[in-house]
Amino acid sequence: MATPHTAMSRSELLGTLVRDHRDALVSYAERMLGDRGLAEDIAQETMIRAWRNIDRLRGAEGSPRGWLFTVTRHLVIDWVRKPHTRREVTADSHHEPVSATDDIEAVQHALVVGPLLGRLSPEHRAVLVHIYLCDRTIKETAGILGVPQGTVKSRHHNALRKLRAVAQPEAA
Repeated sequence: MATPHTAMSRSELLGTLVRDHRDALVSYAERMLGDRGLAEDIAQETMIRAWRNIDRLRGAEGSPRGWLFTVTRHLVIDWVRKPHTRREVTADSHHEPVSATDDIEAVQHALVVGPLLGRLSPEHRAVLVHIYLCDRTIKETAGILGVPQGTVKSRHHNALRKLRAVAQPEAA
């Protein structure tokens, strides 16, 4: 028989929640978003919110699974509703025609950058994705990840340093 949630310490309960529900939350978010990395970020934010509300979850009857999935769904909805995800084009906007070389460069960058990002820790990768791919500020990234701005700055610095060392091994 499983240990009742009220008998567990805060950290034991969080560990149990992560172990028992994280993969299901990532799969759920990935089905809605179509992006594994973003789904992992959403699941991580769900677990951060679970930690912040751990006392409420400890006192709740039954499984906290429904609460976790509800939080995940709300985070996905918030993500989709953010202005940066909309690709609205106004009448007075002007875009230069895309050339074939732009497409080739994009593919080359994807082939090079993807494997390099895979060599970083999830924390460092998340900071770079938020800052460069999602075009967020240090402050916005800190708020999303739930860490201080100084932590985001140091992760950013260390991630770029590691990428340089891996991308140019002769320079290291």
